[in-house]
Amino acid sequence: MKIPHPIPYQGSKRNLAADILRFFPQKIGRLIEPFAGSAAITIASAYFFKADKFIVNDINEPLINLWDKIVNEPQAVISDYHHIWNGQLGNEEEYYYQIRDSFNQTKEPKYLLFLLAKCVKAAVRYNTEGNFNQSPDKRRKGRLPENMRNDILNVSHLLKGKVSFYSSDYEKILDMATEKDLVYMDPPYQGTAKNGGFRYMEDLDHDNFVISIYKLNKRNIPFILSYDGRTDNKTYGVELPKELNLHKIEIDAGRSSIATLHSRNERTYESVYISDNLASIPHINKQIKSVSIKQPSLFDLV
Repeated sequence: MKIPHPIPYQGSKRNLAADILRFFPQKIGRLIEPFAGSAAITIASAYFFKADKFIVNDINEPLINLWDKIVNEPQAVISDYHHIWNGQLGNEEEYYYQIRDSFNQTKEPKYLLFLLAKCVKAAVRYNTEGNFNQSPDKRRKGRLPENMRNDILNVSHLLKGKVSFYSSDYEKILDMATEKDLVYMDPPYQGTAKNGGFRYMEDLDHDNFVISIYKLNKRNIPFILSYDGRTDNKTYGVELPKELNLHKIEIDAGRSSIATLHSRNERTYESVYISDNLASIPHINKQIKSVSIKQPSLFDLV
């Protein structure tokens, strides 16, 4: 099977997962994602047998409830999505807003999945009251039920019995990590506000986050961090302090979606930071040194 991804959204690390997995240690107690979102790294790690125990956390409780149902009650999610998706036929735009209202009133995960599949550019937005407020993509009906079914079943197969779900503050999740685990963090870009995306229900305080990284170093917890980036010469976010002893690499994420929209040929580069204890592992150190050399993708090796 191909790597399944039932939850699409803008900013997912799905296409960068193979590059990020190159910096994983050979043995991992648990993979911990404090800012899980679409959980692309967790799914890829399970697919490539990089880890067999996982902690998936996100401050967005309906999202975590959806993940829990996808993994542990896949048939119910499949049935709900099939019913909701078919309900839109012949009245797509009005129906979308009805589902959006139902979600905002109930926070039921079955409504959230349809909204994620149908909203504009998979760019999920919440307003300051915490209500989903993104518009529908009028050009499409959202993911076909049969395709969604396959990804739901495959994700359930990969993760069932191996994952614990939480909807908590990221600092509490980091406190759970041990030296045998690997933490992968993909927090919101700096400056992303409450309406910045479905993972971003709360702002991330940069200074507090730096302190959290310092604590991970002090406890000798290995981690990988996706934090900032650039589009050609335009950078986003403040550099992390050099005192954290992180090893920074850049991953070519392809042509910028905004540049594409405006017919410009600009490329986006995502910054990934490797903890010093990970970088001291010989095969990871080799990958860091050769990062500028084109390597075959893990997806090409299977």
